[in-house]
Amino acid sequence: MSRLAFTTFAIMLKPYGSEVVRGFEAITPAVFRHAEKAPGFITRARELDEDNEALTNFERDWGPWGPFAVPRFYDGGRQTKTDTRASTLSLWTDIEAVRAFAYGGLHARALAQREKWFRKPVWPTYAMWWVGDEYIPTWVEAARNLEFLHDNGPSPRVFDFAQPFDPDGHRLSQIDGQRIEPLSATAS
Repeated sequence: MSRLAFTTFAIMLKPYGSEVVRGFEAITPAVFRHAEKAPGFITRARELDEDNEALTNFERDWGPWGPFAVPRFYDGGRQTKTDTRASTLSLWTDIEAVRAFAYGGLHARALAQREKWFRKPVWPTYAMWWVGDEYIPTWVEAARNLEFLHDNGPSPRVFDFAQPFDPDGHRLSQIDGQRIEPLSATAS
């Protein structure tokens, strides 16, 4: 049985702690809680030392998710005072489940405010790929897949909601029984 790896990546207008992104920071824990309760959610990358506020994401221990990594599009800092990236890595049962979460409920309300917090992207803001039942994707793999999607477009290796593929590599024309309509490039 296959599972869907899903990663998101955005660059904030200002570093964490800035007044500009305070609303994003405030809503993030609730969005994570909603994701963890969403139908089809399996698990997400969590740092093993999350209580150590002195560590940056680049320094934290992510266990089986591997060392933290970002795609080449990231041009911000790697220290807390300069870190402007926002990224996630999670596992889901299927495309329908992650799409329902991403474009519904609390996450959809947060997504509607993204222009207040994030730069307008010229890179993919998310990517999906199928993995084996026991496989845990890594941050390095997520960064490489975002880059691959940017450079090559959707394929059975890595794809988006506009051009999804099933675990056998066949292009899907519908998600949840509905014809696929391409989403805007700024959707994340």
